[in-house]
Amino acid sequence: MITRKRLAAGVCALVATFATGILPAADTASAAPGPDGQSGQAAPKVDLVLDVSGSMRTADIDGTSRMAAAKRAFNEVLDAVPQEVQLGIRTLGANYPGEDRKVGCKDTRALYPVGPLNRTEAKTAVATLAPTGWTPIGPALQGAAEDLKGGDTTRRIVLITDGEDTCQPLDPCEVARDIAAQGIHLTIDTLGLIPDAKTREQLTCIAEATGGTYTSVQHTDQLSGKVKQLVDRAADPVQVPVATTGAASCESAPQLKPGLYTDREKFTEHRSYKVDVLPGQELRASASLGVDRKTNPDYGVLLRAVTAHGREIVRGSEAGDGRTDLISTGLRYPKAPADDSDDKSTPETVCLEVSNSFQVRLG
Repeated sequence: MITRKRLAAGVCALVATFATGILPAADTASAAPGPDGQSGQAAPKVDLVLDVSGSMRTADIDGTSRMAAAKRAFNEVLDAVPQEVQLGIRTLGANYPGEDRKVGCKDTRALYPVGPLNRTEAKTAVATLAPTGWTPIGPALQGAAEDLKGGDTTRRIVLITDGEDTCQPLDPCEVARDIAAQGIHLTIDTLGLIPDAKTREQLTCIAEATGGTYTSVQHTDQLSGKVKQLVDRAADPVQVPVATTGAASCESAPQLKPGLYTDREKFTEHRSYKVDVLPGQELRASASLGVDRKTNPDYGVLLRAVTAHGREIVRGSEAGDGRTDLISTGLRYPKAPADDSDDKSTPETVCLEVSNSFQVRLG
């Protein structure tokens, strides 16, 4: 059982991402193939955006510099890129070593254009990089979005940096929100190399804006493994979460259709959402809560399906301790087929409740 705990101090926000699906009972989800047996989807596009600013000289990853660790990881990633993925590489802070802020904040360029991958050419381009200048994350994200334009396909930006943006007032979180608002099926994933608290906060915000993920990286193999995973994931259809706001009770909860949603809730808070389930259908739901800060032992997420009158039908829960980037749980509710005497077109309104039990120390 998950219990809520008193906060040590202050109030913070969690990001909840949850999915709802309605299937015929005992059915399984599958992708619809094209006439030739393939998915028929256009080649997915990925742009790897690498920070090459001066701080990448710091030698604190497995006894080597952050830049050396990134180069090694890129070589491993380039060897493993799936054939169907079009990949490009964009840099930020790679060319201007001076002190002129206006010039430094324009220092982003496409090192290798998005398209079919020539592994030798891409590796050669990466080998030439040396830590140089500023950290214009906002302009780099804008440039990467331009790199990925064209065609009806999924798009993914993978941002790798060791620090926060140094080119305010162009807020990279606002840039990410603007990109998400364009509706071009573009997801931004962020990876922080030995990040401090401000970097974690900014990179988490960027990722959340487009339904992407944030990962803190401490080792070279962790970096290469995560980037490989994200590049592989690009070949899968991307569904951008729809922002919604749950209610404190089922009576006033928003009505959801099958899909992917995101919401924000405070620690120890819970949110409710309604879903209609017809006889013979199965409700499948999952919830993931993300927070990137140190937590006290014992934290968790609880997802409950209850009737409109508050009776619990089924629940899913997960718990852990220490630091977490994401914690997830799910549930399934198969509704029995209707009898001949029942109205088969009348749905049951099921209320989904998402609760958390994080306890943090602030300050």
